[in-house]
Amino acid sequence: MKAIRLIEPSLIERAPLQPIELPRPQVGPGQLLLRVRACGVCHTDLHTIEGDIIPPSYPITPGHQVVGVVEDVGGGVEGWQVGDRVGVPWLNRACGMCEHCVGGEENLCQQARFTGFHVDGGYAEFMLAEAHYALPLPDDLDDESVAPLLCAGIIGYRSLHKSDLQPGERLGLVGFGASAHLAIQVAIHWGCEVYVFTRSDGHRRLARKLGAVWVGGSEDRAPALLDRAILFAPVGTLVPVILAKIRPGGTLAINAIHLSSIPEMEYRLIYGERTLRSVANATRRDGVEFLQLAAEIPVRATTKTYALEDANQALLDMKHSRIDGAGVLQP
Repeated sequence: MKAIRLIEPSLIERAPLQPIELPRPQVGPGQLLLRVRACGVCHTDLHTIEGDIIPPSYPITPGHQVVGVVEDVGGGVEGWQVGDRVGVPWLNRACGMCEHCVGGEENLCQQARFTGFHVDGGYAEFMLAEAHYALPLPDDLDDESVAPLLCAGIIGYRSLHKSDLQPGERLGLVGFGASAHLAIQVAIHWGCEVYVFTRSDGHRRLARKLGAVWVGGSEDRAPALLDRAILFAPVGTLVPVILAKIRPGGTLAINAIHLSSIPEMEYRLIYGERTLRSVANATRRDGVEFLQLAAEIPVRATTKTYALEDANQALLDMKHSRIDGAGVLQP
C-alpha cells in the first residue's frame, strides 16, 4: 500500500513527507482494518511534521481525521462489521483505568495514545483503528465533508464548552481555519453573536458568509466586549490582546496543542474574574455528541481536496492560510 511518511521533522517548505510502499497492516484483537477514503489535514499534523511536538519514534504516518471503510475485524470486536463506514479521531486509545478515564476525561489520560502520532494514521491507503474509539458517521455527510469534523469539529465543539459559552452570548473566534469555521456554525445555532479576528481576506469572506456579525483583525476594536473567546491561532502573544477584549467574568479558551510563549502581561487583563483555560484533546463522548449535533444543525465543512501524494502541498497551503475551511486528502 502507499503511505505518506515522516522520516524526520523539518519545515513543511522542505517537503519532508515521503511516499513509501508498505505492507498492508494486519488487524489485531480489538482493531479494525480500514481502507482510507478521506483524511483531513490538521495543524497538529503540521506541528508534528515541523517538530513542535515530538512523537515517540520515527518514521510515522500522520493523519487523524480519517474516514474509512472496514476491510477486516479483529478478535473481540463488537458493533462493527466489514463494509461499515468509520470515523477515526485524534484519540486512538486510553488506559480506561486512571482517575481521568473513570471520570470521563480520557483526553487527560497520561497513557493516552493519539492517531498519527503514537500510531500510524490516515495519510495512507489502509490503516488500523481501535474499534472502541472509532466513531459512527452520519449517513448524509459524504467522506470529504465529514473528515474535518473528526478533529477540527470535535475539538472546536469541546472548546465551545470549555469557553463556558451560553446561548445568546457574544463569542470571539481568533483565527479562522478549519476548526473555527465549524465552531461558528454551532455557536450561531445556539443563538450567539460571533466576532471573528483573522488576517486572511479569504477567511474573512468565509466568516461573513457563515454568519459572523463582525470581522476584523486582532488589532481592531470590536463593537462590544466579548463574553467568551476561543484562540485558535497558535500565537501566545495574542493572549493578552484578546483578554483585553473580554468582559469581567468572561473566559478565553486556548484551542492549541502547541502555542508560542505567552508574554508577561499586566494583572488587570485577567483581573475581574476572567478565566484563561487550555483545551487538551477531546473525549470519545465529545465525538459522538458533536457528530450527532452536526447532522442535526447541519454543520457543513468548506473543503479543498488534494491527492494523497500532495500532502506536503496541502500542509504548506494550510500553514500560509491559503485554504478557506479545511484541506482533505483523498487516496
